Amino acid sequence: MTDRLLTVEQVAERLGTTVRFPRRLIEERRITFVKVGRHVRIPETAVLAFVASNTVEPVTIRRAGLRRAA
Repeated sequence: MTDRLLTVEQVAERLGTTVRFPRRLIEERRITFVKVGRHVRIPETAVLAFVASNTVEPVTIRRAGLRRAA
């Protein structure tokens, strides 16, 4: 199975951002990309990996009971 290559515009749409954000990720080498001639493409799995690695899980707070000041 081959990985689908997405344009910068498609990545921006999937992430719900402007085109500047994926371009900045490419410039800072924070996401995997492929150069096809002068065009830049981002593998779909790279986008999924970027989202997974930057996903923050919610913190669960366990209440041990109410404490009162003495």
